[in-house]
Amino acid sequence: MIKFNINDETSRLGAVVLGTAKSFGGTPTIEEAYDPKSLEHIKKGTFPKEEDLVKEMEDFADVFRKYDVTVYRPEVIENLNQIFARDIGFVIGDRLVIPEIIPDRAKEIEGIQFLIDSAGPNSVLQVEKGVRIEGGDVMPWKGKLFVGYSKEPDFSKYKVARTNEAGVEFLINNFKDWDVHAFELNKSDENPKENALHLDCCFQPFGTDSGIIYKGGFKNESDFQTLVNIFGQENLIEIDQDEMYAMNSNIFSISPEVVVSEESFSRVNSELINRGLTVEVIKYQETVKMGGLLRCSTLPVFREK
Repeated sequence: MIKFNINDETSRLGAVVLGTAKSFGGTPTIEEAYDPKSLEHIKKGTFPKEEDLVKEMEDFADVFRKYDVTVYRPEVIENLNQIFARDIGFVIGDRLVIPEIIPDRAKEIEGIQFLIDSAGPNSVLQVEKGVRIEGGDVMPWKGKLFVGYSKEPDFSKYKVARTNEAGVEFLINNFKDWDVHAFELNKSDENPKENALHLDCCFQPFGTDSGIIYKGGFKNESDFQTLVNIFGQENLIEIDQDEMYAMNSNIFSISPEVVVSEESFSRVNSELINRGLTVEVIKYQETVKMGGLLRCSTLPVFREK
């Protein structure tokens, strides 16, 4: 049986599901694209190749093994993109939440059936029909749940709107001991520089009291200000639109002292090092072409606190 325990984004990681790029299905058609970053690279002819994606993900797995983290992988489903494990399930406290995600991705959940079976029925929370949440929008943080979402009419208008108001209510109703903070995100189906696909595309905690944030990802300045008030301006690294587009906020914490980051994030990586963190850098520049990065590729199962 796999033990579940996730109460924040940075406590010492014990076990994680890392997505897989094996048999990921190759380059989709323009009509099959469901995010603007993928669409951009399909049109440019620069969509990533499977062997490059597999190499990047194996390098990520090697970092986990360096820190004695147990790494699970989804069961490979032929010709299916299973790279972004974050969205198909997430753990809050000791419960595994299985969300309702966009139909294009629903089959991915079959790849983590082993996790669902191991959890047992009392530890799995299945989201009801009509309630939409994806894991990239959900961040447990020391008794708080930060949630990115879209209200109507945005939720119905944008393909990239992945968490709705019903999703926020679901979390409020099922995690009554958590203080839920919901933030509306800016969305665009066409322009990746104007789209915050998930909350982790514009905000990410690190260390014990700090975070990376992009103000332009939030539809309401008051939501941005809420995070500034919680963390303190001095503890936040603000990134600009180009850094958001490159997904500088989408790092991953192995512990409060150790983060994994993309090698090209020179300014942010320097800031992290200056703040006393160990930064394990890897190349993830092919994976990012599909609209996700390091946090998106992971489904943390167990952290020590």
